[in-house]
Amino acid sequence: MTPVSVTQGTGPIILGVPHAGTFVPDDVAVKLNDRGRKLADTDWHIDRLYNGLIEQVTTVKANFHRYVIDANRDPTGTSLYPGQNTTGLVPLTDFEGVDIWDTPPNEAEVEQRRQAFHAPYHAALTAEISRVRASHGVAILYDCHSIRSSIAFLFEGTLPDFNIGTDNGTTCAPQTEAAVADICAAAEGYSCVLNGRFRGGWTTRHYAAPASGVQSIQMELAQSTYLKDEAAPWIYDAVKAARLRGHLASILSALADLTPTFGGTQ
Repeated sequence: MTPVSVTQGTGPIILGVPHAGTFVPDDVAVKLNDRGRKLADTDWHIDRLYNGLIEQVTTVKANFHRYVIDANRDPTGTSLYPGQNTTGLVPLTDFEGVDIWDTPPNEAEVEQRRQAFHAPYHAALTAEISRVRASHGVAILYDCHSIRSSIAFLFEGTLPDFNIGTDNGTTCAPQTEAAVADICAAAEGYSCVLNGRFRGGWTTRHYAAPASGVQSIQMELAQSTYLKDEAAPWIYDAVKAARLRGHLASILSALADLTPTFGGTQ
């Protein structure tokens, strides 16, 4: 299993997919406990949900599971959300705050995983951002995520359907943020929030350089919007997904249409 899969397109948008992978090497799997081996915190089917929404999009997908190492965490281990419950570079617990390891990894194992999995994912993402920006003058990184809508360990109450993250407006131009927020707000039957509990992970923040032509934005979707149930066996609901995909396609198309306004070309 290669750590990362890349599908190159000629358009200005790059989809980052850090948490849809389910590959766990055998030497890691034997150290997980029974709870950890269920891989409950996967962004289930998020790659399928976004597949084919617009033409000529580039996709960079991590094939490994976040329990191996989290591709959307600072490789130094610095917390994304200081003072709030979260999971780290190699999670020690699941999203419920319950241990997932029989034998937690030591520092040497974490570093080995960083080199074998985390680094190749970000090398691929860096290369695609450079390629797209060289072609268009602009690259728009759209980071694709999903999570269960109710997880008391991480947040109170029920999560909105669309959770847009721009790190309080710092990772993209105001019109980029507005284009996404306006479509989500107008989506009938859906709720949305801008820079709420999830205001953009490490990937969104790390690559953002709006003044240099790299804009980034994170979308965290509530899994209730496209799964039959937010529980195993995590079944993709084609009817729910089809309705949601229409709005996601509108978002990506709007971002692509904005490219000329930033001095880029399509």
